[in-house]
Order: sequence, then C-alpha cells, then structure tokens
Amino acid sequence: MAKTLVEHLKSAGLKRVLSYVDRDFDRNAVRIADWLIRRDPEQLAVGSQAQTARNAVLNPQGNWYKLLKSLYTDVDDGVRKRLFENFVINASMIGTPRQRKTALKHGCNVPWAILMDPTSACNLDCQGCWASEYGGKLSLSLQELDGIIRQGKKLGTYLYIFSGGEPLMRKADIVRLCEKHPDCAFLAFTNGTLIDDAFAGEMLRVKNFVPAISIEGFEEATDARRGRGTYRRVIRAMELLKEKRLPFGISLCYTSRNTEVIGSDDYIDHMIGLGAKFAWFFTYMPVGRDAAPELMVSPEQREHMYRAVRAWRNTKPIFTMDFWNDGEYAGGCIAGGRSYLHINAAGDVEPCAFIHYADSNIREHTLLEALRRPLFMQYHHRQPFNDNMLQPCPLLDNPRQLREMVSQAGARSTEAKDPEDVAALCAKCEQASEKWAVTAERLWKEEPRGKNRGRRFFKKEARAETDKAPVA
Repeated sequence: MAKTLVEHLKSAGLKRVLSYVDRDFDRNAVRIADWLIRRDPEQLAVGSQAQTARNAVLNPQGNWYKLLKSLYTDVDDGVRKRLFENFVINASMIGTPRQRKTALKHGCNVPWAILMDPTSACNLDCQGCWASEYGGKLSLSLQELDGIIRQGKKLGTYLYIFSGGEPLMRKADIVRLCEKHPDCAFLAFTNGTLIDDAFAGEMLRVKNFVPAISIEGFEEATDARRGRGTYRRVIRAMELLKEKRLPFGISLCYTSRNTEVIGSDDYIDHMIGLGAKFAWFFTYMPVGRDAAPELMVSPEQREHMYRAVRAWRNTKPIFTMDFWNDGEYAGGCIAGGRSYLHINAAGDVEPCAFIHYADSNIREHTLLEALRRPLFMQYHHRQPFNDNMLQPCPLLDNPRQLREMVSQAGARSTEAKDPEDVAALCAKCEQASEKWAVTAERLWKEEPRGKNRGRRFFKKEARAETDKAPVA
C-alpha cells in the first residue's frame, strides 16, 4: 500500500509541490493548498487544514497569513522543506490512510503520533511534576526507541514526540534517531535549558526535530516552580533558536497560580516576539502521590483559557491548542492510541502521558499487540467518554470511566517508586469534574454547531467494523 501511494503522490506532482515550499510564499502558497485539497477530497488527512490555509493566504491582513508567512521569513529553507514533507506528506497524507486501514483490519485504535520517554532523568526538579516518581535511572535504549519507530511506521505513524524526564539528556541518541528516520517528524517536550549552540547546529543538520519548550509564565512564576535562573536559561534557548532560524513552540501548563498570566495577551505576545510558532496548553493534573491538587484550576480559570485560546486563533500569529478545551475539534479524548499513546522510560505502553497504568510493555509485546490488549480496547470501545466534547478526559472530566477501564482491563500502576491506586487518583478529580460539568454544559449550549462537530470523528460504520475484531 505504502509504495503505491508514494508513487501516486510523486506522479501527481510531489516533487513540484515540494519545490514550491522553497519559493516565494505569496506566489506559491495557494498552489500548495490547492494541491493538498485535490489529493484529499474527502478531507481525511490534510484537506480541511489546507482549505483553512488557502483562505488565510487570501487575507494578507489576517493573523493566519502572518503565521504562514513567518514560516518562510523565520525558518531555514531546508528545515521548512523537510518538515513539510514529513509532517504533511508522510505523517498525514501517507500515514493517515494507512492508520485507518490497519485500524479496520485489527479492530483497534492506531495512533497518529507516539509519545515516548528516552529517560526518566531530569536536570530540574519542578513542583508538582510526576517525572521523579518514575525514578531517574529508567531509560529506553537507542535500539528500543528505534524499534518502536520502525513498528510505528508500519502502522502508518510518522510523528514521534519525546518527553520524560528531560529528553535532551539523551541528545546524541535523539539526533541519531532523526538521522535513522529522515522520513519522520520528531518533536520534544523539553525544559529548554540544555539547548546550546552545538545542539542547535545538529538540529539544522538533521532538519526534522522541533522542540516544544516548557515555560510557566514570566520569570517569577517559572523560577518558582522550576528553580532559580531557569527562566533566563529558557529565554536564551529561544533566542538561540530564533537566531539559527529553527522553528520551535512552547508547552504551557496552566495552574491555579498562573492561569491569569499564561492566559493574557501580554504573555502570548511576548512568546510570539521570542519566535514561538505554536503553543500547546495543558491543565494541571494531580498525577502521582506527590502531586499538588491545590494547583488544579477552578472552573472559572478553565473557562478563561477556553475563551482566551479561541480568541487568539482569530487575532494572534501563533497556532494554539488546548488539549482539554478543544475536545470538540478532536472528537473528545485523543489518548488510548486514538490519536496518540505514551511509552514511558520503563517500556510500559500507557494510553496517555497522564494515565500511569498499563497492561503491556514494549519489551514483552509488539506495538500492535499493545493496541489490541484490554486497556487500549477499553479506550477504543468507550470513546468518546462524554457526549459533551468539552468534557473529554476520562480522568479529569469523567473519573468513573478511568476507574472502570483500569479495573476491567486488570491494568497495573506504572509508578516505579510509589504505585498509585486508580481509585485514589480518580478521587482527587471528582470534585473538579462535578464543578466543571456545570460550566461545560453552559459553554456547550453556546455553540450550536458544537454537538455535530466532534461526533463526526466517530462514524458508526467504522466503529461497527472495528468492534468485530477480538481483543488480544
């Protein structure tokens, strides 16, 4: 299948459209969008995004035009071309149909992206972070990481994201993986403090690695959670990447203490000025026995982020995504292999970076076997977890669902030092879930199209076919 599709894409003008990526933005952006739309008429891969991009190009005063134009003015030509080919062509146009075919054949979810931890070690000790719960001595070998990627590509997955721990403590191995798999796009959630001139040079050389730098707010808030001097080191890393014309984004965890700052125009404008091209927002999750539940946001704070992120999409030249408040666009929860999964530094295959339970390990099961085992099949059969797509999460928004899934699958806690019972974890989220449900219902009714949007991701025909397959 892959070879036939690649040949089709090439015969349809792939080389030509890639050459457009190198040329003048204003002359060729519409051509690129039109080519993508023609190759994805059912909008299963990138067609809808291409249409959005095409409309943006036709409005040079708009924020989306400014963002797309900045990818030409601010990003190295070779890096831009490689990322376009890997992210748009390989991960989406080639990968998505292959994922769908595999999912139907085996009756399970198949991920668009795989998040994996090269190491549990970290050079920082941030308040409320669960990374230390795993212990600092766990790691996946280069061969194991390579094996995961090779398995993933057979399923149609071409996007790999590193987390941890601090993934850049394994800089050399990450670069090696970028070299071994030049057809994949690699990202990393990183604190940014280990990005130096030498590593930036390696990023320019391999061309298929993009960091998402974690930052908690301005200097006082960042240093309060991550340690004195961290903010200055992070800003220096951003300045270096901008100087080298390397794309990067930011990863923002909003808590009860920093939401008003992170959710302000002043802050997002500051990040745009530093060169960030995308911003991924996470709400604080009380995972691990050393978690700080007091950092969980109130319904008012979560609503503030809901409105702020949506407003920025119409006004700011940066791509923003809130993984909890954008459930209607993703069709609910994206974990459990539906769009992504997580493999920790011990090899445990977890449904989500925030759900530390597993019934399989990559050292004992293949990736496909893990996707077909009870825990992931629980996700597959139950998604979406709520008809209101503003309540997508099985832990934060629907804790009963997670309790039942872990119990029925016989999954175990993957916390290396201090296993956490799933009932105890869910109990920490029950009050927040009940309070948010009231706000979510009001917001859901404000958007008449919302109920139809989101549900389109769960076509009855496709679900009926995949439900026929047995659980491994």
